[in-house]
Amino acid sequence: MASRNTTSSANGSSGTVPFFNIGQGRTEAAVALQKELLKIYQQASCAWLDRVGSEVALWSELGTKLTATRSVPEVLDAYTNCVSKQMQMSVDDGQHLFRDCQQMAHKITTSLSNGWSANDDPRLVREVL
Repeated sequence: MASRNTTSSANGSSGTVPFFNIGQGRTEAAVALQKELLKIYQQASCAWLDRVGSEVALWSELGTKLTATRSVPEVLDAYTNCVSKQMQMSVDDGQHLFRDCQQMAHKITTSLSNGWSANDDPRLVREVL
C-alpha cells in the first residue's frame, strides 16, 4: 500500500502549511524587539546600580567630613557641598532616565512603524484594516 504525503500542498510545496507561517515574521520581529529592550534594561540597571554606589559614597564622605569638622561653618560647608553634589546627581539622573526612556521608545516606535512586511498575507492586512 502506498503511503500518502500529508504535508504536501496543492501548489507542490511540502513541509509547511501557509496558515501556520502567517505570524512567523511578526514573532521573530517581536522576539528581536524583546531582546533589544532587554539589552537596554540591562544597561540601565547597571547604570542605576552604579548610581546607588555613588550615592552611598557621597553620604559616607559627608559622614567622614562631619567627624573631622571643628566648627559650625565647617559643618555647614560640608552639608552645602554634599547637597550641591546631590542636586547635580539628581539632574544627571533625570537626564539619564530621559535618555533611557527615549531609547526604549525609539526601539518600540521603529518596530511598530515597520508595519506589515512584504511577507505578510495580504488577506490579513485587509482584515485588520
